[in-house]
Amino acid sequence: MAKPALFGLTLEELKTVTSELGLPSFAPRQVAEWLYKHRSSSFEEMTNLSKTTRDRLSKNYEIGVVQPSSVAVSNDGTKKYLFSQSGHSVETAWIPEEKRGTLCVSTQIGCRRGCKFCMTARQGFQGNLSAGEILNQYRSLPESEEVTHFVFMGMGEPLDNLKGVLPTLEILTADWGFGFSPKKVTVSTIGILESLDELLQASECRLAISLHSPFPDERAELIPYERRYPIIEVLDFLRQADLGRRRLTIEYLMIDGVNDSSRHSRELARILEGLGARVNLIPYHPIPDFPGTPSPPGRIAGFRDDLNHRGVIATVRRSRGLDIDAACGLLTTRRKA
Repeated sequence: MAKPALFGLTLEELKTVTSELGLPSFAPRQVAEWLYKHRSSSFEEMTNLSKTTRDRLSKNYEIGVVQPSSVAVSNDGTKKYLFSQSGHSVETAWIPEEKRGTLCVSTQIGCRRGCKFCMTARQGFQGNLSAGEILNQYRSLPESEEVTHFVFMGMGEPLDNLKGVLPTLEILTADWGFGFSPKKVTVSTIGILESLDELLQASECRLAISLHSPFPDERAELIPYERRYPIIEVLDFLRQADLGRRRLTIEYLMIDGVNDSSRHSRELARILEGLGARVNLIPYHPIPDFPGTPSPPGRIAGFRDDLNHRGVIATVRRSRGLDIDAACGLLTTRRKA
């Protein structure tokens, strides 16, 4: 049987491991720093641990880092990596820019939420990723040293997997972990109300809400779980929550003739009033069997300008990785081993 992995364990979890092995009290932080700060690939590299300690660790555990099994490269420099672990696979998008490098990570194999515009939803749900499997998408990335920002916008609904996501956020931002600022990490969700409060209490990372229509009946056609988690209730909850200095972003797909009229921009500005949220307008990326096309660039620009005129900061996201199916809503491993 395979040994359990140390990579992906929090400091508290490492304390349990080292205590069970009879290791000294300073060992957990040392192991954490070797795993995350120094990115060790073997126990032999953990040179400030005694040989006895290293032997005990290696006898009972493995590091648990897995390299990507394949990569697709876009004409615009975006790369889509396939990671295969424990009989399943997920995709990760690496998006390099001049002054930043963004990693779009997956939190689940597939997704259960059924959003009509998303290829991951077509895959259905096969399971949650552990913290180690989520973090491995970063740790094993050939460009990991160039990553400046993380977006939890890959495969899956992050708030359906808080057991894996919360330890991941802790390790990414802790001083004994990878040490990133919470301002560099954004978690995207359709708004799972029973999990939102737990996320906000446990992490200072930024939050993005997938909205896509300000009208409940229309949103339900795109995001069926609108019927269970009405966007108005989600926004009301966020108004009452203590967001601190956390940035709140509203993600909004622009679909021609579906949600891109002046009626939509007016209502969107109305329901966002007083929330201080920014709106990120995303050109829709067509998928099979969904009768939608992206809004024309001019209409997207007009929608943005109308929101800005109404006091809502809005920007347009530039599509990346379209030619390799790495853009927003296109990730899937349904046909991949």
